[in-house]
Amino acid sequence: MSEAVLEQESRPASGRRAPKANLGSADAEEIFAAFDPRIVRRFLAYLKPHRALLIGAQIAVLAGSVTSVLTPWMIGRLVGAAVQRQVGRLDHLLVMFAAIVLANAAASFCDQWMTSRLAQRVIFDVRRSMFLHFQDVALTFMDKTHVGRIMSRLQGDVNALQEFLESSTGALGDLTTLLGYSVILVWLDWRLGLLTLITIPALILARAVWLPFSKTTFRQARDASSIANGALAENINGVRTVQETRREGLNFTLYEEKARANFLAQARASWIAQVMTPTVDVLTGLAMASIIVVGGEEVLGGGLRIGILVTFIISVQRFFDPVRLLSMQYTVMQRAMAAGYRIFEVLDVPVTISDRPDAIDLTPEHPATVELDHVSFGYDPQRPILHDVSLKVAPREVVALVGPTGSGKTSITALVHRFYEVQEGRVLVGGHDVRDLSLASLGRTVGMVLQEPFLFSGTVAQNIRYNTKGASDAAVREAAKAVLAHDFIMRLPQGYDTPLGQRGRNLSVGQRQLISFARALVADPRILILDEATANIDSFTEQAIQKALRVLFAGRTCLVIAHRLATVRDSDRIIVLREGRIIEEGPHEALMALGGLYARLYSSSHGSFDDLDEAASLT
Repeated sequence: MSEAVLEQESRPASGRRAPKANLGSADAEEIFAAFDPRIVRRFLAYLKPHRALLIGAQIAVLAGSVTSVLTPWMIGRLVGAAVQRQVGRLDHLLVMFAAIVLANAAASFCDQWMTSRLAQRVIFDVRRSMFLHFQDVALTFMDKTHVGRIMSRLQGDVNALQEFLESSTGALGDLTTLLGYSVILVWLDWRLGLLTLITIPALILARAVWLPFSKTTFRQARDASSIANGALAENINGVRTVQETRREGLNFTLYEEKARANFLAQARASWIAQVMTPTVDVLTGLAMASIIVVGGEEVLGGGLRIGILVTFIISVQRFFDPVRLLSMQYTVMQRAMAAGYRIFEVLDVPVTISDRPDAIDLTPEHPATVELDHVSFGYDPQRPILHDVSLKVAPREVVALVGPTGSGKTSITALVHRFYEVQEGRVLVGGHDVRDLSLASLGRTVGMVLQEPFLFSGTVAQNIRYNTKGASDAAVREAAKAVLAHDFIMRLPQGYDTPLGQRGRNLSVGQRQLISFARALVADPRILILDEATANIDSFTEQAIQKALRVLFAGRTCLVIAHRLATVRDSDRIIVLREGRIIEEGPHEALMALGGLYARLYSSSHGSFDDLDEAASLT
């Protein structure tokens, strides 16, 4: 399936009612859901590109069902021929029986192979659709959604769908087999056939009684498992704090309670799940006993041939297999339907930030300017963070944003990169509203280095050239040397080819930050944003970093956020923010001469806006 088709599938059709579940609602955790044709129709779009496999699997299933039903019939005829000592007919029947057995084996193999291949291809397309969609979902959604719920949809729900796909074609086979055995039994002897079929209502009744209990028990088991897994993940992620506070014993006791509750819930669920198996076995035994007693009397009385009785006995043994499988398949279908709700709920998350049809590509001919024109913004529109902010950054100008925590510094940089949309006003880059620019060209033009750099799986070199795949090894090394990262990289076991651990945990925070500097330098953006990029670097290293930053800033328009004022005093202009408004603006000397908040803080023994108490910051 092409990316265009995947993207189209990830968007809700106009006028379509969205799935009723919500990522944060209790409904989203339901393990069962009723059959919904809307979900099925949307899911069929993923099956269309693989029609050949689907049709082939269905043909194989039908062929397997027919040969399966014919097997007991052929055995009965073989027994009848053997009893009557019809040697020539027996040889002929043996050849036919061997052909049926081989045909059944071939059909079963083709069914399993094509069904598995179909399931894997469809699940591959579903995963691609979800991943593609999440690349475009606005950060406003990600900020409000727990990562665990998203991963549950990307993994657990997709796995439930895969389980259904791998067994769904078997449902058609089970229905065909059940119908075939019913026809064969009634055709051979209608009285014995009806005696067998009369057990079906009893099985349906047992299923109806079992289902409500199973729903409750399975839901409790799922909840208990989630609680136990959540406690385990929390303790693993916080193992440093656990060991620091020496809570190992207490935490083990607390976890043991959750684990035991999970064990008991899973044991109850396992018991409930197995109840239907002996129920079906009991019904099978009753039907078998009835056939043997009634049919045996008829055989002894000469009213029934021995071959037909053998056919009945074998058929009854196999008759309840598809009944048992269909009962299990119904539960799998319910899980898949619930998973479908949640999967399409994810794919229906609206993409609020996207390219306009006539989006403009930023080019080197556009000036490297940044401007906020009467911007008001809040992550929650009811609680704005920025209030009517206007500022302009000229090409190659270095502007520092300072102010207490929550004053709106990071919000400004996020709006420049169009991670969010403004509620009022405009944000302009290169003289154009960012909403009129293509996101790809905006990403190439504006580079960011954040306070907490994110390193991905791979080598050091791969992380440095993460957004510049074509960068040469020489360019990577030069960038690392410029930001003073080359020396520590060369001390690593394999130098630039050293694999990084999860999120670069085998490096210090400062080293990870230096690699993010090198990544930004290799990308060579015309506008650079540093958001507390030196916060995790010690004072000694920071002095050296200031020299590297001069290389990084050279020829670029820069927005720098820093709490430690010593790092921004050499900026061309310093903008002081408080409560989402600009209260002071100018170079360091002018602000010191002004004697305002910046001057008072810089002259104090603090040196950081975060060190200033709220009362002092508001005076």
